[in-house]
Amino acid sequence: MIEQYVLDLQEVDETQVAVVGGKGAHLGGLSRIEGIRVPGGFCVTTDAFRRIMAEAPSIDDRLDQLSRLNPDDREAIGTLSARIRRTIEGIAIPGDLAAAITRALAQLGEQAACAVRSSATAEDLPTASFAGQQDTYLNVVGPTAILRHVSRCWASLFTERAVTYRQRNGIDHRTVHMAVVVQQMVFPHAAGILFTADPVTGNRKVATVDAGFGLGEALVSGLVNPDVFKVRDGEVVAKAIAAKQRAVHALPDGGTREVAIDSQRQEQPALTDAQVVRLVQLGRRIEAHFGRPQDIEWCLVDDGFQIVQSRPITTLFPIPETGDQENHVYVSVGHQQMMTDPMKPLGLSVWQLTAMAPMYEAGGRLFVDATRRLATPASRAALLDVMGRGDPLVRDALETVLDRDDFVPSLPDADPGGPPARGASAPIGTDPIETDRAIVMELIERSRASIAALERDIRTKTGPALFDFLLEAFEEHKRVLGDPLNMRAIMAGMEATWWLNDKLEEWLGEKNAADTLTLSAPDNVTSQMGLALLDVADVIRPRSEVVAFLQGVEDENFLDELAGLAGGTEARDAIEGYLDRYGMRCVGEIDITRPRWRERPTTLVPVILDNVRNFEPGAAERRFEEGRQKAQKKEHDVLSRLRALPDGDRKADEAKRMIDRVRTFIGYREYPKYGIVSRYFVYKQALLAEAECLVRADVLSEKEDIFYLTFQELHDVVRSNQVDDQLIQQRKDAFRSYHALTPPRVLTSDGEAVTGAYRRDDVPAGALTGLPVSAGTIEGRARVILDMAEADLEAGDILVTAFTDPSWSPLFVGIKGLVTEVGGLMTHGAVIAREYGLPAVVGVERATRLIRDGQRIRVHGTDGYVEILP
Repeated sequence: MIEQYVLDLQEVDETQVAVVGGKGAHLGGLSRIEGIRVPGGFCVTTDAFRRIMAEAPSIDDRLDQLSRLNPDDREAIGTLSARIRRTIEGIAIPGDLAAAITRALAQLGEQAACAVRSSATAEDLPTASFAGQQDTYLNVVGPTAILRHVSRCWASLFTERAVTYRQRNGIDHRTVHMAVVVQQMVFPHAAGILFTADPVTGNRKVATVDAGFGLGEALVSGLVNPDVFKVRDGEVVAKAIAAKQRAVHALPDGGTREVAIDSQRQEQPALTDAQVVRLVQLGRRIEAHFGRPQDIEWCLVDDGFQIVQSRPITTLFPIPETGDQENHVYVSVGHQQMMTDPMKPLGLSVWQLTAMAPMYEAGGRLFVDATRRLATPASRAALLDVMGRGDPLVRDALETVLDRDDFVPSLPDADPGGPPARGASAPIGTDPIETDRAIVMELIERSRASIAALERDIRTKTGPALFDFLLEAFEEHKRVLGDPLNMRAIMAGMEATWWLNDKLEEWLGEKNAADTLTLSAPDNVTSQMGLALLDVADVIRPRSEVVAFLQGVEDENFLDELAGLAGGTEARDAIEGYLDRYGMRCVGEIDITRPRWRERPTTLVPVILDNVRNFEPGAAERRFEEGRQKAQKKEHDVLSRLRALPDGDRKADEAKRMIDRVRTFIGYREYPKYGIVSRYFVYKQALLAEAECLVRADVLSEKEDIFYLTFQELHDVVRSNQVDDQLIQQRKDAFRSYHALTPPRVLTSDGEAVTGAYRRDDVPAGALTGLPVSAGTIEGRARVILDMAEADLEAGDILVTAFTDPSWSPLFVGIKGLVTEVGGLMTHGAVIAREYGLPAVVGVERATRLIRDGQRIRVHGTDGYVEILP
């Protein structure tokens, strides 16, 4: 029926996005909130759009072409999308559809001034706002002009920016439809935007109001700087009044124009404080209705506010749910584990079940609640000391929160007479563990035996019994990791490193001396992994047919094809041997759902080929021996210089004990993670076998769907043979959206993301500040690499990336320096950089965006900064 093409705003609500698009649905919902005034209007539904598209010649072919384009090919997208827009605008609106729109317009007044606004079905969504991606037209007067602008709104579904936005968010163009909102125009004294959460810090308790004179278009288009008000607890707590020289006003016959504001009014506030507070109260009501923070467009007319749009703020990082109203301070697990990418639900839940501390999920990442440890003096000092040594930005962020006296409760120490907390007053390096490599060998053997038992016992477990077994295995997992001897061995190496750096700087004036003393330390499974791939390259290098074959490899089954090549059997055996020992590793390996090297061996091919090209035979053994000799020479040098000092024999003896300790234990620092990941691969293989059974039983569409269920949810699916397909799709959509979020190092329960600062004055102007983790200075070509599988390194390159977990270590053998956005003194990348003698600076905010691939840079690994060279 004709009436289905048009619906009054009063007839729709936020459940009808498919019919009236995101904007129309939200406006309909707004109009139903008590006390919220929304200008009257109607929606031209998506049925009308589909009818128009059905009449568009060749539209299907052009949409096919559009979907195949790379989102970075702006020229091609611009050309093709312009053709599609011209086609849509050229279609005459059928008479019955035009009549329906005209009848609805008559209800507003046939010559009423209206705003004609695009309302796409993929718009104003919780995970993708599409703000500004489609078109809005203000002050449109008369039926002819209204119909013309409705066509323009339909066409604006294919603006270049909207097309690119959809492609980057993985949204199929064919699944998105366009409705159009036609609303009575209001002519405000002032207009602007209200964010019910601070869009910069994320604080949910602070609302921000941007305000200017006239129509809000002046602010949206950037014509003027707005007045900015911040409101907390019903009070304006900060404001900045801008000089507003221009405004946008409506013209009597339609359209808008810029006007100059009288000089006496330019610096007057567009709103009074009382009006700002009243507006925020309305915003809180809207936020409560929609259940999440909102970005609200408002107009002030005759001292009353009218709301012309409300959409979710999609850039806020979510807050972990604890189920209480107390203040909490959360520290990012990803920044400690060198994996800040989002994790899938199965990965999150398995890490939570095997972690040594409770963890909370938000935005696909995990956080530890540090509130209780910050509340008492001793535990606070210990936590800040450890965090400061690992990542100064985390420490500074925590101190920023602590400076707000009312946020973290202050509690007395639980046992004032008890032993001092580690890092508070206990001297570093005084752990009574014996310096004996046999301890390390015993710990490694314990871990191997536990993993072997796991592999043996899990083979017979299927169905619900598998999940019961795994819960027991997770407890064994934690028992091995939490073994007191294991923890003491890990800390012994770390604390000895800290002791040496502190004391040798104090006694000899030398920074980061321990960096050289740890070169080629024994028993470091991660550095061995990088060197072992050099040995693989040695096998492949003389076999030219194999090298040529590997240069074109794309299929994950390439190892099976090697046997047919000259020298292929030896090459295959070398790679298989490597995978037997290290195939459980991968980038982002703390997420059990990530594809392992054994599952995706093509990941290693570019690194193998780089090693073939950039190294001579025997490089692994030579490199290790060179590092060992440098460390030995450094030890002799340090001890000789110490003995020449007053009280030198005592100092030299103490330093010697710490050097022996660091050489004994620092390599073991990497082994527990190797054990964790080895166990994870066993868990994963068993769970995927269950997934294959579920696929055969037609319970799941594909086995990887289990990655979007938590461990307990998957357990329930195996028991019931039933799955919620809609839940899996929702989880996939949410996971995709989490990639756009930047996880903060520290997050409060108010939603505030606290980033921290280095607060240093010893860095040259223009240099990028970071944390020095491996001494030395190196200059070279920056290679900005975000995916290890796309590595293409030359000798002398400096790797610049977001983060490096142990899986990146095979790249370290071929570079001369390292720069990362995330990291600390004892994270894996820093440990291996020191092991290989690579100058390294980590924790460089936005390094992969501020440094361009191919630029020459200088890395100051001793002082902690990076210079971009001309």
